[in-house]
Amino acid sequence: MPNTQQYSVRDEVHVAAPLEQVRSLVEDVTGWTQLHTPAVHAEILSDTGAEHLVRHWAVTGRDSVRTWTARRTRAADGSRISFVHEEAEAPFASLGGAWTFQEQDGKTLVEMRHDFTLAEGEEGLADEVSTRLRTGARDYLRTLGHAAENREELNRLIISFTDSLFIAGNIKDAYDYLWEADKWEERIPHIAKLDLEEPAPGVQFFDMLTSTPDGSSHRTRSVRVTVEPDIIVYKQTELPALLDGHTGHWRFAQTPEGVIAEARHTATIKPSALHILGEGTTVLDARKHLRRVLSANSVSNLRLAKAYAEERAGV
Repeated sequence: MPNTQQYSVRDEVHVAAPLEQVRSLVEDVTGWTQLHTPAVHAEILSDTGAEHLVRHWAVTGRDSVRTWTARRTRAADGSRISFVHEEAEAPFASLGGAWTFQEQDGKTLVEMRHDFTLAEGEEGLADEVSTRLRTGARDYLRTLGHAAENREELNRLIISFTDSLFIAGNIKDAYDYLWEADKWEERIPHIAKLDLEEPAPGVQFFDMLTSTPDGSSHRTRSVRVTVEPDIIVYKQTELPALLDGHTGHWRFAQTPEGVIAEARHTATIKPSALHILGEGTTVLDARKHLRRVLSANSVSNLRLAKAYAEERAGV
């Protein structure tokens, strides 16, 4: 007989920010990747206004990524966003829940709830699964509270920009050039060393030693996921000293004339590390530095991908 016992896990947080501001952070699934450490990428597959179908990617360890698709529905009065996983993965038979929002004494009370049933034969995992969901919910709510309460400061610390380049070649060649990280040591001059792991199709982790124009170098660890044929998404999981976060993508768009390739960076400056750039460095100075340095690297990579794709196209 199928197991029909339903379990619930709840947690809550008081956030010193307006309800609409808090709810907008929950709704902004694409921006969430910059704020929440495990989140790598989110794609909105369909949007009917009150309902969204979202595909998520999140790191679950040093070298693993979990993906799932959930349907989100917003209540008419905005007090609740419910979600249900389209295909619950083992050990779940079903998994859903909701965020609820209430104004209380100038703050917003947010409750996050998970409701689940377990697949037949998995009943013994109820306590373990409940603990894992509770830990994840508390981590999520902690990020939500920090982001909502420090919104103005984060707007100052987060820099986001794109660079694009036209390529008169094949979209697959340009895509492959930037996806094939195992060849970067030979292809990209500022990459001194790269150790690649591919734990699953479309998922890469790599440790990379990058040389800078001043002769120094820094080591980072990144995760990348591919959403072919349009986008390669990355997130640094071990960061350079100046940053508290770094995400981005390579995106490719086919046009009648060729390919528009776009490099995007979103970086969060670490205020306590500003001295790395010299005494008296301001956040604005750091923003200018990052815009110059990150853009120089990505544009250089785009030009290399352009040369590769156009050579293969005989242009």
